[in-house]
Amino acid sequence: MDQSDLSFFDPAADWDVVERHLPHWGQPGCMCFVTWRLGDALPAEILVQLDVAIGDLLRGAGLDPDSDLRVQLSQHPCKFRSDVYHKLFQLRDRFLDSGYGACHLANRECAEIVLESLLKFDGERYFMTDVVVMPNHAHFLVGFASQTRFLKQCTEWKRFSGRAVNRYLGIQGSFWQVDQFDHLLRGEKWFDYYRQYIVDNPKKASLRLGEFLHFQKRLA
Repeated sequence: MDQSDLSFFDPAADWDVVERHLPHWGQPGCMCFVTWRLGDALPAEILVQLDVAIGDLLRGAGLDPDSDLRVQLSQHPCKFRSDVYHKLFQLRDRFLDSGYGACHLANRECAEIVLESLLKFDGERYFMTDVVVMPNHAHFLVGFASQTRFLKQCTEWKRFSGRAVNRYLGIQGSFWQVDQFDHLLRGEKWFDYYRQYIVDNPKKASLRLGEFLHFQKRLA
């Protein structure tokens, strides 16, 4: 894949939704913003605090936090759904930026394993434009030819990088949290927004050089 294969979400064109722990929208070639977190990035006591904050956010949007969110959002326009998911992402990311858990990716060698894994098939299976590897999570912007290929590649990335980091650290167990947040970009404005978000994330989390890795591709 190259830059000419990429596009932004078109609600008038065909698209898919795969339901897992979170919904995953897909459209061929559409640029997608993806967030992964480590399995211990949000400990149980922090998840309780996050759940309270999510409830407040949803009530403020006129939604019932005790009812099925996907069913409720299905009754609203696409833009409303997108805005709610974006606000939920921002809320969760503020918690991630607090640096809970062991933060294994603050180790330069571990972060490099993740970044190299994400870039290995860039230009062949997918087109990656931006990545930031934070101490307990990672964000990246990527386009795939199909939703099936995207979800399969995410599984392969996590399996390979998780095993490699565990081996390097001499530890065992699940490295990444099972599911992920991903968001199809609706236009150039949002692409620019998330590129800058990735650039700014280390500063917002008060990280120093050497505590994160950043990649940005120069585009035509």
